[in-house]
This record gives sequence, C-alpha cells and structure tokens, in this order.
Amino acid sequence: MPGRRKAALRLALRLYARELRRRPLLTGLALLLPALGSICLHYLPPLAVAGLVSRIVAGEALSTAVLAPYLALFVGALVAGEICWRCGIHCLNRVDAYGMEELYVSGMDELLAKDAAFFHENFAGSLTKRVLTFASQYEDFVDTLAFQIVANLLPLAFASVVLWQFDPRLVLVLLGMITLTAVAVSPLIRRRQALVDAREASWVRLSGHVADTLMNMDAVRAYASELREAAEHERRVREHRRLTLVSWDYNNLRIDTIVGPMSIIANLAGLLLALAVATRDGGPGVAAVIVTVAYLAQATGVLFEFNQIWRRIERSLTEAAQFAELLLDSPTVLDPETPEPRPTGPADVRLDGVRFSHTGHAEPLFDGLDLHVCDGERVGLVGRSGGGKTTIIRLLLRLMDVDEGRILVGGRDITRLAQADLRSLIAYVPQDPVMFHRTLGENIAFGRPGATAAEVHAAAAAAHVLEFADALPDGFDTLVGERGVKLSGGQRQRVAIARAVLRDAPVLLLDEATSALDSESEAHIQQALWRMMQGRTAIAVAHRLSTVAGMDRLVVLDRGRVVEEGSHAELLAAGGGYAQLWRRQSGGFLGG
Repeated sequence: MPGRRKAALRLALRLYARELRRRPLLTGLALLLPALGSICLHYLPPLAVAGLVSRIVAGEALSTAVLAPYLALFVGALVAGEICWRCGIHCLNRVDAYGMEELYVSGMDELLAKDAAFFHENFAGSLTKRVLTFASQYEDFVDTLAFQIVANLLPLAFASVVLWQFDPRLVLVLLGMITLTAVAVSPLIRRRQALVDAREASWVRLSGHVADTLMNMDAVRAYASELREAAEHERRVREHRRLTLVSWDYNNLRIDTIVGPMSIIANLAGLLLALAVATRDGGPGVAAVIVTVAYLAQATGVLFEFNQIWRRIERSLTEAAQFAELLLDSPTVLDPETPEPRPTGPADVRLDGVRFSHTGHAEPLFDGLDLHVCDGERVGLVGRSGGGKTTIIRLLLRLMDVDEGRILVGGRDITRLAQADLRSLIAYVPQDPVMFHRTLGENIAFGRPGATAAEVHAAAAAAHVLEFADALPDGFDTLVGERGVKLSGGQRQRVAIARAVLRDAPVLLLDEATSALDSESEAHIQQALWRMMQGRTAIAVAHRLSTVAGMDRLVVLDRGRVVEEGSHAELLAAGGGYAQLWRRQSGGFLGG
C-alpha cells in the first residue's frame, strides 16, 4: 500500500504539472510576476532606506537632490510591486480556472471509462468527493506554488546577490540555516505524510458513509435505524477528529519546535556578522546592518513558512492522490485500437464457447456455453436464480468480458467493436430501472438524445406512461427525484420501457422488465413489449414464466448450463424442469 500511495502521489503531481504546461505563457507570468512583486515590495525598499540612512550617517544634508533618488526607488518599488501582484493574480486566476475546468472534465471522463464492477466496489459519495476534490485542490496547489514557493525562492536569490556584495559570509549564514532546517525537518515531514494519509483516508470513509446513508434513507426509515446510523456517523467523525489532531499536533510539537530556534539562530548570527562587517575599516557601514536585518527577517520567515508551504502542498497532493489512486488500475473492458465498423445487417446474437467466472469465484459460471439467437427471434431465458441469466445480459452489453470464447452480434465479435457502437445496437430494460434526478421527459429521452418532444410522447404512449404522466404536477416536466423516488416501481419500469422504445435498436434485452407491475398493468405492458419485439432480436430474462411463455424459444439455464430449450408447448410436453416450474406458477401467456 505505501508503494501504491507513492505512485498515486507521483501521478497526481504529473497530472497537475500537465495542466500547468497547457498554457506555458500564462503559467509563466502567473508564477513569475508575484515573485517580482515580492522583490519590489519587500527587498527593494530596504535598499532605498539603507542608502538614505548611509548618507545621513555620513553627515550629508537632506536636500531634494539627495532625497529624490531614494524616494523614487522606494515609491517606484512599491508601485511596481503592486502592479506585478495585480497582473500576476490576474494571470493566476485564469491558470486556476482553466486548469480546474480541464480536471473536472478529465476526472469525470476517467470515471466513465471504468468497468461496471468498479462502481459496485466504491461508494458513489466517496467517488464524488474524490473527483471533485481532485480538481478543486489544483487551485490550492498552484496558488501555493506561485505565492509561497516561487514568490520566496526568486526573492531569496535576489537577497543572496545583494548580501554577497556586502560579504559572502552573510549569504552562507542565510542559505546555511535554511539548508540545515530543511535537512532536520525532512524526515519528520515524511513521517507526517503517513499521518496525513490516514487522516484523508478516514475522511473518504466518513464522506462515503454519509452518502450511503442519505442515498438509502427509505431503508433507514423503514428499519428505524436513524439512531444506529447517527451513532456510526459519530464514531467515524470522532475517528477523523483523532487522526486530524494527531497530524496537527505532530506538526506543532515536533516540526515547529525545530523551525523556531533555527530562525532565531539565523537572525542572531546574521545580525552579529552584519555588525562585524559594518564596523570594519572600509566596510559598507550601517547600510549592511539595515539590509541584512531586513533581508534576514524576510528570509528566515521562509523557515516558518517552510512547514506551512509543505503542509499545503502535501494536503493538495494527498487529496488529489485519493483520486489518482483510482487511475492506477486500468479498466479491463477496453475499446480495440482500431474498432471494426458497426454492423448494419442481420442482428443475430451468438455465444460461442463462452467461459466466464465472477471475480472472487474459483469455479466458472459458464464453461463452454453455446447459444445462438437468430435475427428477429424472440428468446426467453428462464431457470432458477444463479443460473446465469442476467450475467448473459451483462456480457452482451459488455459490462464485463468473457474469460474465453466469443460473443458475436450481427456476426461481429463484440470485443472488436467500440463499446458505444455495440451498445447503440441494443435497447435494454433492467429489472431495477435507473432514474436520473431530472424531468420525466428527460429520463425517457435518455434513450435517444436529440429525440423530439413528439417522439418522446409517442414512446411514452407505447409504454403506457401517459396513464400517470398527465397526473403529475408538471407532466413531462416534473422532476422525478433522486433515483426516481417520486415514482412507483411500476412507473419507473414503464419509463425504462419507454426509453427502450425510443432507442429503436435492433437488439432488445429485457431483464425482468415487468417484475414491478401489477397483473393489470402487466397485461398492458406485455402488449407494448410484444409490439416492440416485432422485427427485433429479443432476449428476455424472467422468473415469472407467464411473461415469456409466448416467446419463439425458451432456454432453461441451470448453474451456467443450458439444460432445456424449445417452445413453451414443447417444454411442457417434455415434462422436465421447465414443466415442474410451470406447474408451481400460474398466469397467462404473452400473446402475439
């Protein structure tokens, strides 16, 4: 895990650096101008004051001719500093804004490229926090780089050049104390990184639990679990507070106790050396003392800022690494480098010698499974739970890949098609329809972006959505709530069917498409489904056999194997497992 975290930190740094390189001129100005502003505001005025004081100590009268150059340098430096800072911040604002825009977009793109299994293994709340933080922390990273790193290093270089003119030993004192502080603090900072990692990991767990609870509030209410969830939340908050204090106290009691004395020693040593330089024969005099004290006060302030700078960079990269770590594992379902064209002919479906194992299962679910569904054929997949019916649907959608064998749609190996092209051939109605927190019309139109209002209305009519849509407060403009909570299960399934109708694809996959409907509604929807199947290759999964009894062919699966197949009448006559299942159930036929 430590090696993985280091890899994630390096990746986060590379991604941030890539954004900085996208606009080199703007980035260069954003980093350079604040540093020049710091020189003008904090390092040039002491030179003007030192020069003027030297003239006074030498006994010169303060005439206009004497004062003017020093006042001009003093005021000019302050004005130039303000201008540099304002222009620098103007550029930096754009570096931050454009960079965050790119990272928000690319972060979402990276998540959308992940396998379906990835989203089953990660909290949606944690992923949301990670991807948004990854982009937002870029601002803090760049601001720290501009305001505290470059804006300190460049002035330090300027101060070193000036002090060198008085006496090289002043530079040695300055740089020597900074180097000693860095050497002494670096091991402690590495130790603190582990504490920060633990703190950030606890924050991810905390935010994930909050999102998980809020997304399942109906279950929390139904099982009267508010107090239990609140107690769990409180426990996670306390753990985050404990880890936060550990990291903060380590910083205060271990790191800052080294930086403080180092700063005092550096200022004292510089002052004593400056006094020695100033009082020697032919020395620079009082100017050396004024400039040295002023510069050392600025420079040794960097020692105190060093820890703060590191903390901000550390926090930015650590939080960015929470997301970057997700990118270390490449998706397993990938588009081919050169996808084959989308098939336009017959849309038959073939599973050829398919072997597949679920992750974490030693035994394969399918071991050499063969299945052929002809173009325009309607096939029902039935059998006991765990037989592999829904898995076939997910493999056809290429939400996961087979271990061996091939799956062909329209004669093309689906692994040689772009995923978008494959899925454009398929209309899918899941058992648990997914609803977006959008309007009813937008949820239906999700099946075919760009569909006209008339087309959406026609699809809704075909799926009997109009029966409840007209009763909603704003009709098709009514927001259905998160995950469609404002709709009943049956209403959500009708919306999913309307989506599939609008999709108008040559292959139709139905996974318990009427399971949430009452008997009367099911009769209406079955008619709609039957019309939708006409002229399409249809594969329907059902536990309720009445919903698929009228299909052209039924395939009975048991533990990943085809144990029976034929029409409803043929399977009843055979008296096998299907006939036994049918006798346990009652219902009508899917008429045609």
